[in-house]
Amino acid sequence: MKVNWGTGIVIAIIAFMGFILFFVIKMSSNKKYSYDLVSEKYYQKELVYQQEIDAANNAAELKEKVTIKRTIEGLQIYFPKDFSSEEIKGKVFLYRPSNKQLDFEIPISLSNTYLLVPEDRLLDGRWNIIVKWKIKDKDFLFKEELIY
Repeated sequence: MKVNWGTGIVIAIIAFMGFILFFVIKMSSNKKYSYDLVSEKYYQKELVYQQEIDAANNAAELKEKVTIKRTIEGLQIYFPKDFSSEEIKGKVFLYRPSNKQLDFEIPISLSNTYLLVPEDRLLDGRWNIIVKWKIKDKDFLFKEELIY
């Protein structure tokens, strides 16, 4: 049987489409290639983004910045000494970009000048830390990425 140009082109296009479809189905059905979104409520967070920018600017204007120190007990998050520990209200959110089941949130309740995140809650790897706190109706925001 002799194949002319038109038939050859049609066979090549069908073979190429089958090849592409095979990889699309393989990638979408395999759990190995499953990645979580960074945020489930992306659009709601986008609406309050200007407030986050203002809070981050407020934190950047402080004389003493929030610092994070790794110790044997875990992560110690130090807040500015300009404020009393009773004034600081907020939350610390730690999330793993690779696994959302490891994400957790801790309310800020200070007895000293620092907040301790226990060692047993933190696995080795990359963590993103978001510290949101409020003092006298003024919001502050601190973000940092760290490899633990």
